[in-house]
Amino acid sequence: MIQIFNGLNNAFYIDGKFVDPVGRERVSIVNPATEEHIGEIAIASETDVDHAVNSARNAFKTYGRSSRDDRIALLESILKAYDAHAEEFAQCMTLEMGTPITFSRDVQVAIGHAHIQVNIDVLKSFEETSRIGKTKLVREPIGVCGLITPWNWPNLQVITKVAPAIAAGCTVVLKPSEFSSISAMLFSKMMDEAGVPAGVFNMLTGDGATTGTAISTHPLVDMVSFTGSTRAGVLVAKNAADTVKRVHQELGGKSANIILEDADLEAAVSKGVAACYLNNGQSCSAPTRMFVPKRLLEQAEAIAKKTAESFVVGSPYDEKTEYGPVVNAKQHEHVTKLIQSGIDEGARLITGGVGRPEGLDKGYYIKPTVFSSVTQDMTIASEEIFGTVLSIHPYDDVDQAVEMANDSHYGLAAYVQSADVNKAREIASKLQAGDVYINYPSGDLAAPFGGYKRSGNGREYGEWGLEAFLEVKAIFEDVA
Repeated sequence: MIQIFNGLNNAFYIDGKFVDPVGRERVSIVNPATEEHIGEIAIASETDVDHAVNSARNAFKTYGRSSRDDRIALLESILKAYDAHAEEFAQCMTLEMGTPITFSRDVQVAIGHAHIQVNIDVLKSFEETSRIGKTKLVREPIGVCGLITPWNWPNLQVITKVAPAIAAGCTVVLKPSEFSSISAMLFSKMMDEAGVPAGVFNMLTGDGATTGTAISTHPLVDMVSFTGSTRAGVLVAKNAADTVKRVHQELGGKSANIILEDADLEAAVSKGVAACYLNNGQSCSAPTRMFVPKRLLEQAEAIAKKTAESFVVGSPYDEKTEYGPVVNAKQHEHVTKLIQSGIDEGARLITGGVGRPEGLDKGYYIKPTVFSSVTQDMTIASEEIFGTVLSIHPYDDVDQAVEMANDSHYGLAAYVQSADVNKAREIASKLQAGDVYINYPSGDLAAPFGGYKRSGNGREYGEWGLEAFLEVKAIFEDVA
């Protein structure tokens, strides 16, 4: 992965080839596990973005009219090339964002493969034309799409945008996060090897302020698909407003996990802690707010403490490590400040706290942390933390738990634990969230993913992900 990075760290992929950037601005890349400088990437200027967008616009003239069979064949070629680079992708993500190597291999890379396959399956059965009486409905690609992706799930977020866009017949300009550009460079190399037609896929490295703004304001970009913080999502929407382009957003989350009295408390709490800490605690749909019946609070605290303290935190290159560092110094500072705010505002610290875990004197590591007796007015109850920090909220009755769960600006995901599935379903119907998980099921990558309220708009994954990149044309016909 170092060889790939060193060879392409100042190159963009535009019009089917790697090209030098026009802009001269660069940003340093730091290994979050060691805090060592490992290289730099270029920040794409407005001119660089314009070159990529024009490449995509020219390619859309032909690719926008490609056949379904051609697009299926292309996706199958992409999947084959992706699998050939699986270990390199894992190594890249461990280097750039600190995910343990086993997690990079078994989850980060594997879920990317699964999403490409889902898009192939969806495209094979998707109805591109249909009828309502005499009216013909045609679903057509929207055009040139600017894709702005985050650092926390590098392969997943790139693929959940690139694959359906290409399946729809769109052409794309990808801007990955500046903190996860190494895996995106490898992705560009892989797309080139897969034989993607020139201009269909373009990739620029850069930041939000310069590159992201240039993409979201560009008059020849028909759609922006953005995943990231709610704050940044608001800026993207404002930037896109002047050209009335479609804006598709998957933003922040503060997901509630309601544990009912009849649940298996040991399993419900321990699995809830693990789900909160998934991906080093850096998942927007993580169940970071655990709601527990007051009479079970002491037991739940003991289980959460035992679980949190059992995890192995250390070098992401050690296959025994379960949690590595957060992505960078800024994120480490953000999480640390929020942990301190929990202490200052009166939450009860069950385990963890500020500072690095014992034995680690370098790297952006966070102690697996659990707070209890958290109230709705505390900062840790409302602000997205994005680290290994769980808040336990006691409740008197289920109605109160639902009310507290919905008392959030966010509505991405929610969780319910109960021995009575019908009771859990009833509660799920009351929760203001785009996805509700009952008793920690396996995910369904063909189901829609997205949120209510400030967690975004639109849906990704499966058929819904494909439809996001399509326009619907009604053709009115005077036929017998």
